[in-house]
Amino acid sequence: DSWSDYGSRDKPGTSLGRTVPDGNVLFPDIFHTDHLLFYERFRAYQDYILADCKASEVKQFIAEYLGKVLEPSGWQAIWRTDVFEVLVGVVDVNFSALKAVVQLSEPFLCESRDSSFTLECMQELLELKEHQILLQELWVVYDESGEFDQTALAIEHIRFFYRCIWRTWDEEEEDEFDYFVRCVEPRLRLHYDILEHRVPSGLVADYQNLLSQCEEVYEKFLNVRNSISSNDSDSEAENVSMVEGLKLYDQVEILKQKLKLIENPLLRYVFGYQKYGSLQAKGPRPAGAKVTHVVPCTMTASLLCLLARDKFCPESCEDLEIQFHRDPLTAVNACYEGDRVIICPGHYVVDGVFCIADSVELEGYGLPDDVVIEKQGKGDNFFDCTGANIKISSLKLVQHDAVEGILNVHHGKTTLENCVLQCETTGITVRTSAELLMRNSDLYGAKGAGVEIYPGSACTLLHNGIHHCKEGILVKNFLDEDYDAPKITMVNNMIHNNEGYGVVLVRPAMPSEVKGASAQRTKGTFLFLEETYRTSKSSIPRFLDCTIHNLYLKWNTQPGQPGDETACAEGSGQEQPTCVTDELELYKRAGTSEQTEGNYEIANVLGAASAKKSQIHKKRLSELGFTEADDNLMSQEMFVSVEGNQFKWNGKGSFGIFLF
Repeated sequence: DSWSDYGSRDKPGTSLGRTVPDGNVLFPDIFHTDHLLFYERFRAYQDYILADCKASEVKQFIAEYLGKVLEPSGWQAIWRTDVFEVLVGVVDVNFSALKAVVQLSEPFLCESRDSSFTLECMQELLELKEHQILLQELWVVYDESGEFDQTALAIEHIRFFYRCIWRTWDEEEEDEFDYFVRCVEPRLRLHYDILEHRVPSGLVADYQNLLSQCEEVYEKFLNVRNSISSNDSDSEAENVSMVEGLKLYDQVEILKQKLKLIENPLLRYVFGYQKYGSLQAKGPRPAGAKVTHVVPCTMTASLLCLLARDKFCPESCEDLEIQFHRDPLTAVNACYEGDRVIICPGHYVVDGVFCIADSVELEGYGLPDDVVIEKQGKGDNFFDCTGANIKISSLKLVQHDAVEGILNVHHGKTTLENCVLQCETTGITVRTSAELLMRNSDLYGAKGAGVEIYPGSACTLLHNGIHHCKEGILVKNFLDEDYDAPKITMVNNMIHNNEGYGVVLVRPAMPSEVKGASAQRTKGTFLFLEETYRTSKSSIPRFLDCTIHNLYLKWNTQPGQPGDETACAEGSGQEQPTCVTDELELYKRAGTSEQTEGNYEIANVLGAASAKKSQIHKKRLSELGFTEADDNLMSQEMFVSVEGNQFKWNGKGSFGIFLF
């Protein structure tokens, strides 16, 4: 261990850098400590500061840590607030209160927004504070000897902790879990993911808004609670305050759960967020005309003749309005409802986002490899589609240094035909209430799922290749029952060479499944049900067959006797599994190939998950007193058509289920 985080008293001189404070006053240089890497902060909090403490023990552990590493006196610092900065000297440290005892340095150096902070004023302020200042408000003055390196770093860790990690409600959390594991690590990772542009800006804004709302509501809750505790009377006003306090408490809990979802590095993407809901379409042009936009790398007479022959109808050429643009992004931004964009062969590098809110057509003139649009620079998105009927064809889209997927369908219908998509993060995302038709296209390279399908969406995939992604297709069926299940059609697709599964279903665990799995996992962990298909023609392993079979028994029937499951497991040596029920036939193996089995399995599992969701919804309506429901309200079942697809060389198999 090099102890690089804390300096070393065995080596002469400081190991930290220095920085010049901003402003007009000539303050001395301070230690440069706010540049620490993730692993440096992680190791400090885990190994030296918090260890395995509970939430209620955080302040005690921090005080003990400071008592070991902090110099109690003999150093200077700049005391910074929102309205002034002043140079002070530290004469003592109150470790239990996390405060330093200070006095004004000589000469008096102070910078403020106005001239009211004189020497006398600052002395009076310090007397009111009993000369005790919070340590996180102090920036240690630079010293070349290295004697105060640990002091500067310790204060930086405490300052960062209370600014970026600690929440006012943390101390009231239950002490069942290690505070570092439950709160510090996910919040620290989120902070650095944001710094390194790995989180979409929309999600960052959502998180900051939720955090502000939670702090505001929690403060109101504390005020109500304190007013109740200070009043022992059983008056009507106190009863009203108790009801108000309960409502505020529920609001705080909901906001805290939303924050935890974003702080979790997996669930922040699984649950996603709604964006571009307010993006407004331009609509038709005032004159009602429709324009064809042409984007050439270099316009020649021969190219113009070819365009006139292939893309412009001779009988309507006289009235056709054509506009020429230098790049595809400018052309799309100039579009109104019903416009058409023709991109001539070439390699176009764009630095921006294609936000398509109107029904337009975007097509390449030539083969996809001849018409390439490449995203330059870091950014959240590449294509965001909210138009009622958008068509994109014959293009190759190349994405680099991205945070979100290559194409997001937020609203309306988007048709993608004869395209090549070279992805960076996730591939295509089909949001709730959106529709995607993808035909004869090739998608690869996604570090997440190639296609993400949200509840309430419709996705049709015909004759596509989806390969070399983290997962092939991710189907999300976890949202509230008010959302319709997604409608999915998959026909004749080649899904191969993905790191995980060809198709993954994400859904919440049923209570019976949580109860049945409690002996094998602890609270808060995820349950994975994995099913691996062999690349050879041999049948699926018996024990995997029975695992999925028993899961369906829990969904659709009363739990069977232990002897039934044992019988299935003991028969694993048989060559052809026969573990099926009258309610749901899991596999139709006779005379079918492995690929056919994969299609049957995906269709059956997705359909059964949707049916279970419909049952839960119907039960909730019954509990609310609705004995009859409208057919549209109850039509929650997932429409699934899966046939002719080929699944090859996927790392974990053709299909898997992820329970949370």
